[in-house]
Amino acid sequence: MDLTRKRVLVTGGAGFLGSHLCERLLRDGHDVLCADNYFTGRKDNIAHLMHNPHFEAMRHDITFPLYVEVDEIYNLACPASPVHYQFDPVQTTKTSVIGAINMLGLAKRIGARILQASTSEVYGDPTVHPQSEEYRGNVNPLGPRACYDEGKRCAETLFFDYRRQHRVRIKVVRIFNTYGPRMHPNDGRVVSNFIVQALRGEDITLFGDGSQTRAFCYVDDMVDGFVRMMRSDEDVTGPMNLGNPHEIPVRALAERIVSLTGSHSKIMHRPLPQDDPLQRCPDIARAREVLGWEPTVQLDRGLQHTIAYFDTLLTERGKAL
Repeated sequence: MDLTRKRVLVTGGAGFLGSHLCERLLRDGHDVLCADNYFTGRKDNIAHLMHNPHFEAMRHDITFPLYVEVDEIYNLACPASPVHYQFDPVQTTKTSVIGAINMLGLAKRIGARILQASTSEVYGDPTVHPQSEEYRGNVNPLGPRACYDEGKRCAETLFFDYRRQHRVRIKVVRIFNTYGPRMHPNDGRVVSNFIVQALRGEDITLFGDGSQTRAFCYVDDMVDGFVRMMRSDEDVTGPMNLGNPHEIPVRALAERIVSLTGSHSKIMHRPLPQDDPLQRCPDIARAREVLGWEPTVQLDRGLQHTIAYFDTLLTERGKAL
């Protein structure tokens, strides 16, 4: 019996981040159970893993209890882009809150470690810059983004209460903007939007004047942060910021993508959505110190991989997504 091989549950495992995490865990020699209801996750993301005898996929919505035997749980299940989480805001909140309760209950019953994929959205439209884990945020609890922002904030509360009350072994990471192959082509995020529009030769849709900044972390770096956090000492609970501390104006990102794709797309401005943060950049000092982690993939290299993915996807689907 291989005592180093773990049984790992990844909720949301057919999604963008989840599918890359499943790949990494398989490469590390673990048995992986992917649970996904395929609301935003796609079977295409995990089709290449189905032949692996150490991988299993099941259709499951984590707002319902799940009874399995595993050693570790990565809870990634939740639509993560405004287009998708605002489509059914009540279900988004249920996924964050009831899903957390169900996964924490599972971890409690079987003694598993559990990692919560939280989000930089818990900081809302920040009044401090960059954002450290001590910052408590500036969130509008009544706005159209609140289903996600407040749902994730409540999930964090539940994780720490389960630790205090039931001694559940928790890990909480706060994900800042992540990009890479397998992003959903219609998720409304700037990287996927800009790339798809540039490859089609369409106008690039830029909300606001483009001076708002974001910091983009390549998916491989983010997954490495997840794994390092899960393997960290028992008393390292987080929350832990994971993201790229080097920010870029959104307009500069659009111009870079137009250049890298060789597109002739023009930039078109539209009004800024309600509660859209003007700055979003992580302070990752804690991740550097505790996990020895920081991003290593440069933006241009990551964008080239992502552009190649979408170029293939558009070609296969005849430019229709």
